[in-house]
Amino acid sequence: MKAIGLRAALALGAATLLSAAPAHAELVNAKNPATIKAIIESQGWPATLITKADSDPYIESSRSGLKFLVLFMNCNDAHKDCKTLQYYMGFTDAKGLSYERLNEWNRTKRFARAYRDDEGDPVLEMDVDVDFAGIPRENVGETFNTWASLMDSFREFIFKK
Repeated sequence: MKAIGLRAALALGAATLLSAAPAHAELVNAKNPATIKAIIESQGWPATLITKADSDPYIESSRSGLKFLVLFMNCNDAHKDCKTLQYYMGFTDAKGLSYERLNEWNRTKRFARAYRDDEGDPVLEMDVDVDFAGIPRENVGETFNTWASLMDSFREFIFKK
């Protein structure tokens, strides 16, 4: 009799724990750029969605005077149904930054990589995989918090004397 009572109590406890979890967290992927735009705007940042028939969509935004792009990547031939995002920013006024300094960034930081683009500008990129069903909206928002911190750190890093 005690074993049945214990099983019933465990089952009731498990049901209580499961009912406390959100029923359906909203999953976000890169297939709907307007959703990503709304998340950026919810951070208090401006966002302009750019769509052209002959290229993948992207969003122009800025935070604390730092302009950046959200690029929709791994899209189909019609430039739709994208699978991943890339956050991108560059500085045209720091062309003299050495490769050794960029290597130092890449050696000591996580989540984003730095390099010099074809014009010699230092660039910071962060990839976000939202493929398949997507990831919870809160997690996408958190990637923007991480990105904001990295942008600030990168600006300080490249202009440090």
